[in-house]
Order: sequence, then structure tokens, then C-alpha cells
Amino acid sequence: MSPLRLVLLGRQGAGKGTQGIRLAEHYGAAHVSTGDMLRAAVAEGTEFGRRAGEIMDRGDLVPDDVMVGVVQERLAKDDARTAGFLLDGFPRTVVQAEALDDLLAPDGLTAVVNIDVPLDEVRARMRSRGRADDTDEAIERRLSHYEEQTAPLIAYYETGSLLVAVHGLGTMDEVFERLVAAIDEARGPS
Repeated sequence: MSPLRLVLLGRQGAGKGTQGIRLAEHYGAAHVSTGDMLRAAVAEGTEFGRRAGEIMDRGDLVPDDVMVGVVQERLAKDDARTAGFLLDGFPRTVVQAEALDDLLAPDGLTAVVNIDVPLDEVRARMRSRGRADDTDEAIERRLSHYEEQTAPLIAYYETGSLLVAVHGLGTMDEVFERLVAAIDEARGPS
């Protein structure tokens, strides 16, 4: 069976980070988180890492071309090439999704899984984390920004028949079991 090539989507508070790590371990794939990837590229001093570091030091958002370059550098590493990968936090825009398609051609992605958790529930989860930056205003701004960016992304992946929505309410184990079942179905018979 070919290596897993997965994108994990979901609102903040949907459990992407927790489930992403569990899924990567389950499938033996590299868990590629945008934040971790950026920090690693900056620390390694790669071409795109240096550019991203300069941009982040100014407090600006990393533009698509630099983000795509960082992802390309990360996916070229042995673990992602041989064992597959699970992308958490990328792509965030249709431009990034199109660049990822080009990068992965001709094989493409195995699936794009959206952990679907209702807005009221993610708001409650984010408030309960107790983080200083999780004020009501900040939560609403982040959720609004996610909806603006991700709605077109979900439509993009639905068009290509790659999108699989997984109900994200329940215990961590229940959600994990639903995710594994959806991914296994998307992968097809072994």
C-alpha cells in the first residue's frame, strides 16, 4: 500500500493536534504541523526557514510562497517520503492547496479529513483551555478567520472528491475510531 498522504482540517478546538499525533503514530506517518515545521525550518536555517523567520520576527503572517517552500522542504525529508505524512495546519488557503497538488503530482493526496465540531462546542473547548489569549474576542476572530479561509478550501477538496467529514463530538477514542475508519475507507483495500 502506498504511504499515507493526508491533510487534516478542523476548526480550532476540534482536536486536530491531539488526533493528528495519534493518527500519525497509528499509520507510522510523519505528523507535519505547520507551527512545528516553521520552527524547525527556522532552526535549521533553510532558505525558506530564514525567510519565514524574518517575516515572523516582524510579526507578519508568512505568505503563501514561503509557506509552500517550507512545506516542500519538509515533505522532501526521508520520513515523509517513505512513511507518508499527515499535514496539520496546511494548506490554509486554496492557493496553498493548489501548490500542494502541484508538489505532490502525480500521486496526490490520499484524503482530506475535516474534523467537524459545531461552533458552540469549539467555543466552549477554547474557553475551557484557560489560555490567556483565549478571550471571547480573540476566539471569535480566530474562528471567523478560519471560516473565511477554510470554506473555500473545503469546497475545493469536495470538488476533487478528496474531502471526508468526520463527526468530531464524543470521547477522544470515539473520534479516533471514526477517523481511522474514514481514512481506511479512503485508502481502499490493502
